[in-house]
Amino acid sequence: MDWLEQELQRALQRKEPSPGFDARVTAAVHRRRPVLMMPGWLAAAAAVLVITAAGAGYRYHQGQEAKKQVMVAMRLTGTKLIRVQMQMKAVRQ
Repeated sequence: MDWLEQELQRALQRKEPSPGFDARVTAAVHRRRPVLMMPGWLAAAAAVLVITAAGAGYRYHQGQEAKKQVMVAMRLTGTKLIRVQMQMKAVRQ
């Protein structure tokens, strides 16, 4: 074995934790628990907010699509109306 393998083996050997390690970890978990766990009502409120926003966004999208369709219909109607007016003008002359 070369020196690098020996160093790695020594660094990765199992070591016993220092006294009081489990108490320190448990205390740290209890200190952070309120930050990590949100109340159920807060999660539900966030879900309702996201669903409401998504619904509003979808309705806006539908409105924009309807607006595009109306504009296309108006252009087609205008073009046909102009054609009919030109034909009526030609008939009158």
